[in-house]
Amino acid sequence: MPNDAAQPWEYVVHIPHDPRAVTVCRHTLRVVLTLHGLARVTDIAELLATELVANAVRHTKGPVAFRLLWADGVLRIGTWDADPTPPAPPLRPALDLEEQGRGLDLVRACADTWGWHPLPGCGDAGKYVWCELGAA
Repeated sequence: MPNDAAQPWEYVVHIPHDPRAVTVCRHTLRVVLTLHGLARVTDIAELLATELVANAVRHTKGPVAFRLLWADGVLRIGTWDADPTPPAPPLRPALDLEEQGRGLDLVRACADTWGWHPLPGCGDAGKYVWCELGAA
């Protein structure tokens, strides 16, 4: 299998509004990164993808799309969802024992950069939340 980490590529997976989608996306990411010779970033990328997909499924209604984009040595992980509401930081710091409320904090801490934007030209049709991870 050739190492094509220098060539750009993109995968988009359209998933139903279903908690099992998180596992499907995590496994998809692991296979894609391994086959493209990027296994070294799989663990952190898997954490980031899990948080983004889980937030999209947990906090919105309707379908979600999961996107992996590799270009210029940077992996961009993103989700589209049907809710135009911006992702909000927690109103208070999450307590150590809480099981929820730390997803975007993990993304902020582990990704090189992250952000969001409304879907262009779609009015209130949804948003795209993304993060980037360099593969140095």
